[in-house]
Amino acid sequence: MGDGIRWLVDLEHWMSSVVFARGISARELAVRMGGERDGGTEPITDAEAWELGEWYRPGEDGDGVVRVGEHGGWSFALEYGDSTGGDLLAEISREGAEAVHYVPMMEHPPATVHYARDGVQLCGFGLGEEIWRWGREPDLLLADLVSGSVLQPDGKTCVAPEREHYAVTYRRTLGVVERRFGLSLPPVYLKEARLPAYAVRGTPDMRVRLLGG
Repeated sequence: MGDGIRWLVDLEHWMSSVVFARGISARELAVRMGGERDGGTEPITDAEAWELGEWYRPGEDGDGVVRVGEHGGWSFALEYGDSTGGDLLAEISREGAEAVHYVPMMEHPPATVHYARDGVQLCGFGLGEEIWRWGREPDLLLADLVSGSVLQPDGKTCVAPEREHYAVTYRRTLGVVERRFGLSLPPVYLKEARLPAYAVRGTPDMRVRLLGG
């Protein structure tokens, strides 16, 4: 699968998160996350995306932007600022689609993975805290987590040594998710690559970069 997604663990200062969707285009993914269907910008870089919005406003919602693309049979959306991926995962996965949301965090609180299919959020858990699972089918990935040496067969005991560095633990779990869903995201997409961007929340200034504008 090439680059996979395990390398995302090492991006300690990356302030974005990522939504993967299968069964819909990158443009449709942006729309389901709150973007206007014709609101995509010309392709821009990660650095340029950070210039678009006022990301955090005290006492109110900030702006949210996504850059979108497609790779390895999945569409993906890189989220910036006050985006909406986690809140809209069921909507993103409606009509037979699938969606995976990865929220990168340092050790406390943990990074999280959520999976939805056909309009239902089926399962989710924190990396390193896989003994606590939620969703309509919280044990959907239990067999995968056991075979991937993340959990004991009872689903209530972690395999990782108590003092193992969190990044090692995270990579093991992301490897399970990567293999189960066939996820891959080359590092170039996060920085150097140019991808169209959509406003999904608030009022970021997208006017100067609108496609065809």
